[in-house]
Amino acid sequence: MSRPSDRLLLVDGRLVAGRGAFETVDPATEEVLGTAADATAAEMDAAIAAARRAFDETGWATDLALRVRCLRQLREALLRHADEVRELTIREVGAPRFLTFGAQLDAPVDDLGWFAELAESYAWERDLGRAEPMGIASHRRVVREPVGVVGAITPWNFPHQINLAKVGPALAAGNTVVLKPAPDTPWCAAVLGELIAEETDVPAGVVNVVTSSDHALGAQLVEDPRVDLVSFTGSTATGRSVMTAAAGTLKRVFLELGGKSAFVVLDDADLRAACSYAAFAAVTHAGQGCAITTRLLVPRARYDEAVAITAKAMAGLGPGDPQDERTICGPVISARQRDRIERYLELAVEEGGAFACGGGRPAGRDRGFWIEPTLVTGLTNACRTAREEIFGPVLVVLPHDGDDDAVRIANDSPYGLSGAVHGGDVARARAVAARLRTGTVSVNGGVWYGADVPFGGYKQSGVGREMGVAGFEEYLETKAIAEAT
Repeated sequence: MSRPSDRLLLVDGRLVAGRGAFETVDPATEEVLGTAADATAAEMDAAIAAARRAFDETGWATDLALRVRCLRQLREALLRHADEVRELTIREVGAPRFLTFGAQLDAPVDDLGWFAELAESYAWERDLGRAEPMGIASHRRVVREPVGVVGAITPWNFPHQINLAKVGPALAAGNTVVLKPAPDTPWCAAVLGELIAEETDVPAGVVNVVTSSDHALGAQLVEDPRVDLVSFTGSTATGRSVMTAAAGTLKRVFLELGGKSAFVVLDDADLRAACSYAAFAAVTHAGQGCAITTRLLVPRARYDEAVAITAKAMAGLGPGDPQDERTICGPVISARQRDRIERYLELAVEEGGAFACGGGRPAGRDRGFWIEPTLVTGLTNACRTAREEIFGPVLVVLPHDGDDDAVRIANDSPYGLSGAVHGGDVARARAVAARLRTGTVSVNGGVWYGADVPFGGYKQSGVGREMGVAGFEEYLETKAIAEAT
């Protein structure tokens, strides 16, 4: 990792400059950090060809010991360079420093070890014993095998978490990978390619990292018949396009998509603690997380009190310099994203809403892409601002009339990614959580995130699961073998 101002592609085991370059920018300052290689369709084609060749013509798919060793080498390389990668992440992503000690860097790096251990202990073959179907004595077994070439398309909000949550289990399962990261955060992926090339024994072509400013390269990866599976994380709208494009070759898809998750406060909850927690969750990383709870459902009788508590908490949480270890809410990723959030704030007013705090750009920050933590009041769950994913530090507070009504409102969404329930009676809170149609639920502040926990959503929040054993098995095929006895 010796290139402070430019980053390269990894194609067929070689670090290459590509046909051009594009700039990457610090969202807190708008400073140009440097350039990333801007791949063309030809370079994507070469990466896919390399991955196909590495899967079909090398022993990677069957050499479990090599795969485990390489995953551990990658983990150790990332740990050795953690300080450098941390600073890069804060600057390129605008991630608050405190988050890099969790899901923005340290946690996903550590998770590589979990996937290595899983691959070692996994039951790759299951013996079904002897039977006589149609009178033919047979011994049957079921084996699990890698899918083949994986196309991984990732977003900018938690790049290390999502890149490694795809690359780690895909490699552990025996697949080869072409990684196409978002153009907003190319360095976070390029660094991964550099470390794989320079500090691991991963064979040429097994991992390819293709950065580009051209979104069409993602479509190329999805449509190519040499790619066996596409693992995509991003918006629901793009996820639909991925599924449609993949249908041409009937390849498998994993889709982790949008969310508009509900934070349900029951009438026996500690209102101050629950609303303060909801405020913290909504503004963390400027609200740029698909599983962040962005609808706050509170008892109607305590609506005004809940608004006052939440607004005070949100106003005290930023925005701030992501380099400061006390910062919770940093900048949003780009001017484009800031403009999108501002359009939703305008829409909230048009729909009859008001702002209990925030509502625009913070004073005194003329450089960078900043939005104030904003609490929207006065809307119903039918309003677009309450139903559509905004991806900014914007929380909509809605009243409910008891547990059944809260469940109804929470589930009245095209999404079903995550949720939270806070209540004094734990059994009652659990009962409400059990009725939420979501892939993950937090009860009274419980944290579901972890390498061993499958993550994904119901409804339009996606197809399949990432992380955990279920996420690992997304990258496996099932083969039944019968031998005459």
